[in-house]
Amino acid sequence: MPELPEVQTVVDTLRPAILNKRITKSLLHRPDILRPLGLDLPSHLLGRVFLDISRRGKKIVFQLDDGNRFYIHLGMTGRLTASPTPSANRLPHTHLTIELQNQRIDFRDPRRFGGIWWLGQTGSPDENLGPEPLTIRSPELARRLAKTSRAIKSALLDQSVIAGLGNIYVDESLFRAGIHPLTPANKLKPSQISQLTRAIKSTLRAALQHRGSTLRDYFDANGDPGGFKKLHAVYDRTNEKCRKCKTPIKRIVLGGRSTHFCPRCQSR
Repeated sequence: MPELPEVQTVVDTLRPAILNKRITKSLLHRPDILRPLGLDLPSHLLGRVFLDISRRGKKIVFQLDDGNRFYIHLGMTGRLTASPTPSANRLPHTHLTIELQNQRIDFRDPRRFGGIWWLGQTGSPDENLGPEPLTIRSPELARRLAKTSRAIKSALLDQSVIAGLGNIYVDESLFRAGIHPLTPANKLKPSQISQLTRAIKSTLRAALQHRGSTLRDYFDANGDPGGFKKLHAVYDRTNEKCRKCKTPIKRIVLGGRSTHFCPRCQSR
């Protein structure tokens, strides 16, 4: 958390606040969250104009007018918020503040699992990332899953296999596809992979339509929560009745991550 729908919603709500606006001031309050260490980020940002903001996997990529780029990863609890300037007080856990014309952008992250990565003009946000789940086709997903005998839940969480998915939307996608989370990835039938590909895309599109899922920490750049949580079929619904068959939703721990599924709709 945040995953693809939440990160894309942050991008969409942040875009009008920063696009084509010049940076008048920036403060890096926590230099240790910046890579490479020791880079003078404020001097690289001062006077620059944001030409674009986009998403790659769970990364928020910023394009500057001098050809340089950097990205922010929100980690588990990170937030990017836009607010009018000036501000008298620095909010707790604020690691980066960027001031623009009539806007201030704050990057906050209480648990500090996120960070800032400077790409310069030649670095790529694609490093170690698989294809995007909204555009991947079944044959490509099949090739990638055939290489691993890990549980399908664990394989889909691997950002080098497919980028942008996390705990929530893997659980929800596997439910829609009727696949048990412990099924070995390389044992899925072609028909199951086709169904899984469709389920991933339909799950993400529905979540995007509802601006993501707010469980505790996630809010978009305007401070608004997402509404998809109330539509979750399995995630965070332990012992509640399955919306399809009324069987209680089960929770197990897989690879240190909570995993939710319907033992009847997703039988092995």
